[in-house]
Amino acid sequence: MVLTSNREAIQTQAEPGYDRRKELKAFDDSKAGVKGLVDAGVTKIPRIFIHEKSMLQETDMSIISQFSVPIIDFEGINKGAAQRGKIINNVRDACEKWGFFQVVNHGIPRLLWMK
Repeated sequence: MVLTSNREAIQTQAEPGYDRRKELKAFDDSKAGVKGLVDAGVTKIPRIFIHEKSMLQETDMSIISQFSVPIIDFEGINKGAAQRGKIINNVRDACEKWGFFQVVNHGIPRLLWMK
């Protein structure tokens, strides 16, 4: 077997005879997806979805801390065209750059969305 990465080498050493690529190909070729596994009654997570901790790259927390979800303040959205335009531009920017954002001061009481 030709090993293309250190991760495959680790997995091959840990489980001799296990061909992850073959199992992944069979899963992909089935076109059933995870729903297909559930429908088939699978009760144990297939090996292709399990990664040894030693195979996972350590995440540098300093890199993660550089990112945060955009927070858009809706306060004053009905207090004039200039403020409304600014909020709309913030929403547009968050959608284009992030794909999601958090809204604060939206006027929906916390009790309604906590249920």
